Amino acid sequence: MMRQIAPGALLSPVPAVLVSCGTMEKPNLLTVAWAGTVCTRPPMVSISIRPERFSYPLIRESGEFVLNLPPARLVRAVDLCGVRSGRDGDKFALSGLHPAEAAGVGVPGVAECPVRFGCKVRQVIPLGSHDLFLAEIVSIEAEERLFDEKGRLCLEKMGLLAYAHGEYFSLGEKAGSFGFSVRKKPLPPRKAAPRPGSRRKRPIQKGSRKP
Repeated sequence: MMRQIAPGALLSPVPAVLVSCGTMEKPNLLTVAWAGTVCTRPPMVSISIRPERFSYPLIRESGEFVLNLPPARLVRAVDLCGVRSGRDGDKFALSGLHPAEAAGVGVPGVAECPVRFGCKVRQVIPLGSHDLFLAEIVSIEAEERLFDEKGRLCLEKMGLLAYAHGEYFSLGEKAGSFGFSVRKKPLPPRKAAPRPGSRRKRPIQKGSRKP
């Protein structure tokens, strides 16, 4: 039996990301759970921020931010950057994280995050409690250890962090891969055909005589 509840922003799970902004001299961090992919060409993401947040004018004025993917081991820092304000102090220092130069943008990234997206804001859409920042991804940086021998980026190696209804989770067991439901199963290996001119010898049964 289903129970109806009041409409709310309960879509889960969602990525818990660290958004960095400001400058190398005065960097700031913001934890965002409402982030998502919105377009492939050009590659674009969105983040939703309340206008009263300290990071809001920093991102709006510079038109840039870095979307940092944190591993689950940084969950304490991720949570702290979501409940503390940059008005009260340096959240990099408070969380034990360090700013690092990011490719393609003039704002810092997070050195401890193994994947970083440099983003340029293309549009800001007021929606109500939050404003939606639509941004183009202009650069992606990833640690060398996350690539396999064929050069494929393997995000599952970093221990991705997810957020669901007020709680953090580390992504665990793989349940499938894109397209596996319609992918054809590999055919069983075929038995090798006998070589031309070869004859299979029949075993001699007991009690039989050769002609």
